[in-house]
Amino acid sequence: MTRRTLLPDRIFDSIDGGMIEGHALVIDGDRVVAMVPAEQTKEPTRLPGTLLPGLIDVHTHLTGPVDNGQGYAALVQRNGAQDALIGAYHASVTVQAGFTTVRDIGAFRAFTDVALRDAIDSGWVVGPRMMVAGAYVTCPGGGGDITGLAVDVDQIVPRELRFGVTSGVDQMRENVRQILRYGADFIKVLATGAVLTSGTNPGAPEFTEDELRAAVEIAAESETFVAAHAHGTEGIKRAVRAGVRSIEHGSMLDTEAIELMAESGTFLVADLYDSDYIGEVGPSLGYSEEVMAKAEMTTDAQRKGFRAAVEAGVRIAFGTDSGVYPHGQNARQFRLYVEHGLTEAQAIQSATHWAARLMGWEDRVGSLQPGAFADLVLVAGNPIKDIGSLEHVSAVMKGGQWLSAPGVSESGRP
Repeated sequence: MTRRTLLPDRIFDSIDGGMIEGHALVIDGDRVVAMVPAEQTKEPTRLPGTLLPGLIDVHTHLTGPVDNGQGYAALVQRNGAQDALIGAYHASVTVQAGFTTVRDIGAFRAFTDVALRDAIDSGWVVGPRMMVAGAYVTCPGGGGDITGLAVDVDQIVPRELRFGVTSGVDQMRENVRQILRYGADFIKVLATGAVLTSGTNPGAPEFTEDELRAAVEIAAESETFVAAHAHGTEGIKRAVRAGVRSIEHGSMLDTEAIELMAESGTFLVADLYDSDYIGEVGPSLGYSEEVMAKAEMTTDAQRKGFRAAVEAGVRIAFGTDSGVYPHGQNARQFRLYVEHGLTEAQAIQSATHWAARLMGWEDRVGSLQPGAFADLVLVAGNPIKDIGSLEHVSAVMKGGQWLSAPGVSESGRP
């Protein structure tokens, strides 16, 4: 790869949240070198539309098939190779949609996400940069366990499907160490029940504060963090007090929980699009009555809490829970973030600079600062004026290579 200069109609500044016109982006190899006034360039590649940093989704589930609302007992009908290969397809669809980085936040079959991450990094598979959780940390019978099995089958489930099942502080410390040892980048705990896991209550806490704090402490020893799935109010508060980096879902926030998150700097990752998708297609796909009832219970509360959190200054990062809905539709959530409290510019920041800060990767992704990876998305028009334009990307670059670029050759010349 050689040095190239790209001149779009405008460039989104993900740090300040504004548009920059009359400037070109200079790329050398896989990195951004500079942003310079257009008049200082010679024969730049002209790109119609808006150039943005590659988008980031901090709550994805790439490995395994898309959820069908029937619980997780069917996991025993597949093997790890199948889940990883399905993940390779999902990774390709995701990056082609403009999401060049993801935080993959749990695989039921342990470490299939680690294998997918490594395959992408090795160049064997096309996909986004991945930060992975390795396995769910969940209580026995909890939101990340395999529920709904007959009692005589329940005892013979393979270990990789229950690698992170945990009870008590000592086992929490042991399991977190093991998950990190086997290649996870961070830890995902399920602090409450789940909407999609049969037999669990999203509003009920499933770990004590001491158990959650033990996970945070062990993760910190490895210089990483804990993300906490938490729908219910008490579970959210326990997780925040324990020191988790992010609350995933956050469906039942109250004033105290929001204040705790704002004070501690805990990120909120709210999957607002899931509810629309489940409500629209759940009945036709055969979602169970239990799942539909729990989704309905959490939808309005989650959106109300999201708006209140935004108003209170809670840090927001864009996460969709892809895998509940078909992969590649991640950008459909932007309009919901705008409808429920963020400006268009802030919604884009939540999927660029703010998301990178959550991951601790702000030195490499989420902006077009010199030294960052040349991960780029081109869209027609101006997404600050039409947030829906992000659902239809014109071109995608990852690490200085065009992955999807109608009208642009590999050399970067039209």
